[in-house]
Amino acid sequence: MAAMNSIMTKEEFKTILKEDLARYGNKRPGMKDRLVNNESWFLYNIVRHIRYQEYHMNKPGWHKLAYFYHWYLYKRLSLKLHITLYPGTISGGLRIYHTGGFLHVSANCRIGKNCTLLPGVVFGNKHEDETEGLTTVGDNCYIGLDAKIFGSVKIGNNVTIGANAVVTRDIPDKAVVGGVPAKILRYNL
Repeated sequence: MAAMNSIMTKEEFKTILKEDLARYGNKRPGMKDRLVNNESWFLYNIVRHIRYQEYHMNKPGWHKLAYFYHWYLYKRLSLKLHITLYPGTISGGLRIYHTGGFLHVSANCRIGKNCTLLPGVVFGNKHEDETEGLTTVGDNCYIGLDAKIFGSVKIGNNVTIGANAVVTRDIPDKAVVGGVPAKILRYNL
């Protein structure tokens, strides 16, 4: 598992967009969804604009203009939905369920493929003096409602983090954790 710093080629870009779309049922939300305020339109498009930023961010020429255009569209949705994501932090297959609350993925975080985030999830520092360190989340993880992940922790592959859990320590592969502070409840098979 390694999230990308940026999407370098058009093929990578198309592949990652397909991975994201697959998590939304392979049906891209259209204008009808937008007109009736279907939340899947908003959630898919905030992820899509992050992907466009990743593609255009390190390229010269007109790509700079395209980057700022998609940054602007992302920022509008971000302020409306209270979702903060940074380019280069999340691998393909991201699924965000539901709007409401607050969702923050810090810039010093790397999230693997096919991860699911629910409202209220926060990736942050343990305290204001902590600026170093990287929080890593493996592939196929499910992070429940209002879960908080603090500090530079490593979360393994196929991990489920329960609602309102506070994670401050590393979590091994296939663990199901919950509580404050988060403890291993069982292991997925």
